[in-house]
Amino acid sequence: MLGIFREKLVNAPKELNSPASLNSCAKPKPSNEILKDFMSCNSSNAFSMCFGNDALLAYSPSNNPSTHHRLFSGLDDIYCVFLGGLDNLSKVNKQYGLSKGTNEAMFITEAYRTLRDRGPYPADQVLVELEGSFGFVIYDNKHGTVFVASGSNGQIGLYWGVAADGSVVISDNVDLIKTSCAKSFAPFPTGCMFHSEHGLMNFEHPRRKMKAMPRIDSEGVMCGANFNVDSQSKIQMMPRVGSEANWATWGI
Repeated sequence: MLGIFREKLVNAPKELNSPASLNSCAKPKPSNEILKDFMSCNSSNAFSMCFGNDALLAYSPSNNPSTHHRLFSGLDDIYCVFLGGLDNLSKVNKQYGLSKGTNEAMFITEAYRTLRDRGPYPADQVLVELEGSFGFVIYDNKHGTVFVASGSNGQIGLYWGVAADGSVVISDNVDLIKTSCAKSFAPFPTGCMFHSEHGLMNFEHPRRKMKAMPRIDSEGVMCGANFNVDSQSKIQMMPRVGSEANWATWGI
């Protein structure tokens, strides 16, 4: 999967953008070239969706049964690419009043929409209750927001980086990220979620801040940053009131 979001839409952590990219032999690529590379290296049933000049999603179903599931869902101008599988899918479908045939991508889309519009629970509480291996990217075209999450067991690897035009690139293909973002990339931290308006947080430790740690590659060059929970920090929790406690407005 591939998601590319313009800088005006997603303000990624500044530590992700490595100054070493300017001096690297391999330079970051513009968004159109990254999409072209993705489409050329995937099967003929790959497709992409562009949302003006601000965002794009590209998706290719998995043809290898040994790899994790890849699912796509689009509903009410909310688009989701889901990787992996939820062991408690039947339970959460029942909790949200969804049919037994609802797959993981459809569930995440419905859960996001429910919390965006009605906000009964904070997003971190919903994610921490999911069992299994998962990673997903949501683009809410109506609100112009991006929501990304990666499960805590680390079985589904997501990566993010910065393209030549400053866009944020997200993919499960590390080779694509490396060639697209040069030295300005890193693994997306497990057990974490990122919202385009409110940044990165760990959904298992929502009251702790995230700390960027310089990431050095095999060439000894700084290559983006790893983000870990800062055990010494504490976020002041604000009371959640009605629809303010939802995924669209973050609500931490």
